Amino acid sequence: MSNPPKLTDSQRRAALKKAAEVRRIRSDIKGRLKMGSISLSELLDRSDTDMIVAKIKVLSCLESLPGVGKITARKTMEQIGIAESRRLAGLGPNQKKALLEVFK
Repeated sequence: MSNPPKLTDSQRRAALKKAAEVRRIRSDIKGRLKMGSISLSELLDRSDTDMIVAKIKVLSCLESLPGVGKITARKTMEQIGIAESRRLAGLGPNQKKALLEVFK
């Protein structure tokens, strides 16, 4: 295995700060999805331009939808043919369309 890059203390702090901010943004997006203030359609559209949103896992987004639990999310993804590790940026147009049809 390769060694992690050597970072100065200031570089390490900056990276930790950036990672924490990205986690906060993703958490906020999933919370808004759960509350219904953003739709799955809007999230998929946003994933085309926003790299922070694009790197959210599909499974995590589906589980955040109101009334959708872990089992429903996993079964739906399996039926559509989406791997559990897939992120929003990795979805094809047919997969996006199929998700939107199921979770209207």
